[in-house]
Amino acid sequence: MEQNLITRPSQSKDEDGIWEIIKEVISSGDTYVFSPNSSKEKMLTYWFADHIHTYTVIRSDQIVGTFIIKDNHPDLGSHIANASYMISPKHQGMGLGRQMAENSLIIAKELGYRAMQFNIVVKSNERALKLWDKMGFKVVGEVPEAFKHPKQGYANALILWKKL
Repeated sequence: MEQNLITRPSQSKDEDGIWEIIKEVISSGDTYVFSPNSSKEKMLTYWFADHIHTYTVIRSDQIVGTFIIKDNHPDLGSHIANASYMISPKHQGMGLGRQMAENSLIIAKELGYRAMQFNIVVKSNERALKLWDKMGFKVVGEVPEAFKHPKQGYANALILWKKL
């Protein structure tokens, strides 16, 4: 694991750097449910909501990634975590995704979650699916036409799960 990678709870001073990553990641419209035209205010309100644990990933004093951990469902479903991850496109392909995933699973367990579930992983997102498979996630379901892909039209999405 890279020595100079720092993962810490996000602070308000991180918002502009996190927004730059979010803006770039959602701009293609092919992996996240958020509209590519989503405003900074909308996305930061979501990413920093009170019920969400938000993390900043820093390398060499630069924000290179962010992830959130939250209850997959309220109340009787709150023991299962849900998470979202974004890496600056300039830093993709360097193993940051795996490091962020490993860190998030440790953090989720420390927060008291018993498992992690992803509700909508676009089936064509091969990079993410390969990572989650390596991390031990299992496909537990497939939802037909769950994602409005800009090039493929209505695409299937997978539900992934892993016990912590």
